[in-house]
Amino acid sequence: MTTMTATMRAMVRDAYGPPDRLELRDLRRPAAGPDDVLVRVRAAGVDQGTWQLVTGLPYLIRLAGYGLTRPKVPVPGLDVAGRVEAVGERVTRFRPGDEVFGTCDGALAEYACAPQDRFTPKPANVTFEQAGAVPTSAVAALQGLRDAGGIRAGQRVLVIGAGGGVGTFAVQLAKTFDAHVTGVCSTAKTDLVRSIGADDVIDHTREEVADGSRRYDLVLDTGGHRSVTRLRRLLTPRGTLVIVGSGGSGRGGGRWTQGAGRQLRAMALSPFVGQNLRGLMSAARQEDLRLLGELLESGRITPVVDRTYPLDELPAALLHLRSGRVAGKVVITM
Repeated sequence: MTTMTATMRAMVRDAYGPPDRLELRDLRRPAAGPDDVLVRVRAAGVDQGTWQLVTGLPYLIRLAGYGLTRPKVPVPGLDVAGRVEAVGERVTRFRPGDEVFGTCDGALAEYACAPQDRFTPKPANVTFEQAGAVPTSAVAALQGLRDAGGIRAGQRVLVIGAGGGVGTFAVQLAKTFDAHVTGVCSTAKTDLVRSIGADDVIDHTREEVADGSRRYDLVLDTGGHRSVTRLRRLLTPRGTLVIVGSGGSGRGGGRWTQGAGRQLRAMALSPFVGQNLRGLMSAARQEDLRLLGELLESGRITPVVDRTYPLDELPAALLHLRSGRVAGKVVITM
């Protein structure tokens, strides 16, 4: 008797390189270990981190454990939303049929598997596409504001890149902390940024935000390329700057650090000035995912999905992501 091996479709790259080298292939479906949850993927968010995992740039990504000369995991992707297909024998939080979202290695496939603490229940009022947009970007916004930024009620908060993946969550989350929020974005995104709760909006194509005329208690830079020196002009004497990720499209800084170089410079300078200058490399934690699920369910935050693509159009999705025109998130659907 012949046993059929369960397979799935997945986007794969065997080496780092441009998105057009990604291929749609049939792979063996992962199996849930004792502590794992196997998810039938319905949606997977993509962000600048996905681009970095595909291209291997900046080189710091490779040093972080993803593979020096070639990817350790052939299937890219971290953010996932779907329905539980199977659970390991020690799993207590989920059962088959549950709708969940969270993070895992190899999310850009029909099935994905990870330990149960990487997932949280998906609220019924949120679509799979919306939930797939949440984990990496919303966690970065939350940890940037709360953990690195020490946000408090009544503070004046500036979000640079307010119309992007992290920025749209940051604006909404800052409002949940009762801050006064100003969003910086391009002309095409000003209406969106107002609609998600920003008290003020600055169109960076029409005015220079870092001209020294306005000061903020907390600046969250999610997509800019301004120098640390210029960003300090935006802060009060004891204000806090948090630079999230490598910034926008990651231009500048060379192949080793790209935009992450600004984070390193900020942290090196911080001990010598009155302002608090921070970098942030966020990591999804179960308690943060659970909190975000509660905020989604209550309607206090709503994911902004710019566009969805089918799995086999992942290269086009990544190119759109890098165009700078994305409002909110790009999501792959299965």
